[in-house]
Amino acid sequence: MRSNIIKAHLALFASHVIYAANHFIAKDIMPEKINPNTLVVFRVIGAGLLFWGIKFFIRERVAKKDFFKLALCGLFGASINQLSFFHGLNLTSPIDTSIIMTSAPTVVFILSIFFLNEKVTGAKLLGLSIGALGAITLIWYGQVSDNNSSFSGNLFVFINVLFYSMYQVIVKPLMRSYHFITIISWVFLFGFLFLIPLGLKDVIYNTDYAAFDTNTNLAIAYIILCTTFLTFLFNIYGLRQVSPAVAGSYSYVQPAVSFIIVIILSYVFHNDIYNEDIDLVKIISCVMVIIGVYLISKKPKSS
Repeated sequence: MRSNIIKAHLALFASHVIYAANHFIAKDIMPEKINPNTLVVFRVIGAGLLFWGIKFFIRERVAKKDFFKLALCGLFGASINQLSFFHGLNLTSPIDTSIIMTSAPTVVFILSIFFLNEKVTGAKLLGLSIGALGAITLIWYGQVSDNNSSFSGNLFVFINVLFYSMYQVIVKPLMRSYHFITIISWVFLFGFLFLIPLGLKDVIYNTDYAAFDTNTNLAIAYIILCTTFLTFLFNIYGLRQVSPAVAGSYSYVQPAVSFIIVIILSYVFHNDIYNEDIDLVKIISCVMVIIGVYLISKKPKSS
């Protein structure tokens, strides 16, 4: 039905608006109020409890042979990728983060060539080359720029894209066999188990809870409820109605929304902290990544 298609597009659009805003909200509380490891543990525990609360009403068994794949999904999609993302965001600019995140469909395409026998065409190879050049340029630019960009931060964010793309490739076959709530619930449970040796020490010993104020608590709540719980639901709902190529194209929304947020911060709230992050190199890199994703996602003409 047309109404379902419209709802799917709205859900996908909303999820990437949430992602874009998250770059600024999470950046605002790290590392002064909370370190990345603690924030990731809070995110996985909070969203995991919400998903398992829904899972309680979905009676579905998982075959023993699929637990290894779910464990890998937990490692790549709910623990190590999130540690990479928040450590990267802690070091670099939200603008850089939003641009690098648009390269995810390109990375998924590369992995799909090797693991899912994705068909390679001339247009897709051209798109891969242009998108990769844009992403590499932006990561390298973090080493020589004088603003809030960071080479190591940009690299961490790209590593997050790599791990999350691996998660998407592994989880795709599981989606045909199980309810998406079943999959996500187990993914977050395994993700938490992997985080125990990596982040639980920071939660217990290296976090100054007395320094938390209202803004800190609201930011953490936003990251758990919106950036994690709602976006997973929105993305799954969207994928049920539209193709992965269409869903992937909504990653273009993130840098656009990030630019708008910087403009609002600069001219409405007179906060120029991120104003210098928009320059010609970043705009060109962003356009290159978007062109690359478009060429990769474009369906070939039927003969």
